[in-house]
Amino acid sequence: MVKMLKELLQQPTRSAGLSSRLTNGSIVASFQELYSSHFSTSSKITDQEAARSPTKGIATSGQKDMGDQSNGSRSMSTNAPSRASAFRDKLDKGPGLDDFILSSGDAGYSVYAPKPKERMRKPDWLKREVPGGAEYTRIKSKLRELKLSTVCEEARCPNIGECWGGGEDASATATIMLMGDTCTRGCRFCAVKTSRAPPPLDPDEPENTAKAVAAWGIDYVVLTSVDRDDLDDFGAEHIAKTIKGLKNHTDGRLLVEALVPDFQGRTDCVQQIVDSGLDVFAHNIETVERLQGAVRDRRAGWDQSMSVLRMAKDMGARVTKSSIMLGCGETPEEVLATMRTLRENGVDVVTLGQYMRPTKKHMAVSEYVTPEAFEQYKKEAENMGFLYCASGAMVRSSYRAGELFLANHLGHKQQDTAVHASS
Repeated sequence: MVKMLKELLQQPTRSAGLSSRLTNGSIVASFQELYSSHFSTSSKITDQEAARSPTKGIATSGQKDMGDQSNGSRSMSTNAPSRASAFRDKLDKGPGLDDFILSSGDAGYSVYAPKPKERMRKPDWLKREVPGGAEYTRIKSKLRELKLSTVCEEARCPNIGECWGGGEDASATATIMLMGDTCTRGCRFCAVKTSRAPPPLDPDEPENTAKAVAAWGIDYVVLTSVDRDDLDDFGAEHIAKTIKGLKNHTDGRLLVEALVPDFQGRTDCVQQIVDSGLDVFAHNIETVERLQGAVRDRRAGWDQSMSVLRMAKDMGARVTKSSIMLGCGETPEEVLATMRTLRENGVDVVTLGQYMRPTKKHMAVSEYVTPEAFEQYKKEAENMGFLYCASGAMVRSSYRAGELFLANHLGHKQQDTAVHASS
């Protein structure tokens, strides 16, 4: 029994499987099976041990069993049935799945992230195929021809092969990065180049971007940008011109999402973006309140980002969206609190993904959150009233799963508006 449990706890994938069983059934059903199969010898389970979290509590009991067996106590205890009944009652009244997921020390929530000099394989759920294929090559060539930058490449997104290659529905998408490839800020998680004085903006970029995207014939596009604190309006007019150009070149058919900077909280800049005709206003909070200073550039901040999201909603943005990275040192309780605060500030869509260290110079990963925990966060988001939540290790703020959902949702809203206008 002890050997089996040790193997179970030492293998992340098997532990994740156990968490899945906990999601689909009860804790009692999972552990009664282990109890009836392997607790045929004397087991001394104290009230304190039985009240612990399932994996840790049983492992500790197993260690007591080893001590008992080494003393020669291998016979069935006379009061085993009553002890078994008491143990089942404790499990019935004990912690549920929410407690299991919300305990950051449990193997079911996350697995160990090796330190920079340690050589260890990442969990299987973080593996991705090398990008390639005809559609991937075509998009890459087209972007080079038009001298456009994408966040897919600059930020080394792990989903580039899926998005550019088209995935299951063969609808390829790319997230365009405006205002060049050099940012004035230096967040500890980001691989984009930084400089205090980036090159000047390309005045032809809004028109070139609009023509290129219109030529692809897609239905939904995501625009993002670097921060440009060196500009008087932080690039707000440049972004707004691009959005207007996209709408003009597609006769309003194209749905546009813009992942924008905080504009240092300037109301007039946020207003320009909202008035440009975009469909989704996105700005990322990135991490929990406690870690803002450690993860983001000092010019960014919790209050400033929340205020930008609230402003956009109050100004009439159709849908607002934000994203949270996990594995930066946050606790599950802080993640849930962040989600609640986003919802209180009118955010409609939230995405959660695993932070992946782009280079050795960047912030280290604190832990790898399991797929089961991401799924639980998704359920919590739905319970909080978010319009949509994309939650998974490889999910990024502009992940295509969210794009497909939003395209469908906004498409229905456009149809409803047209029907009301004609009636």
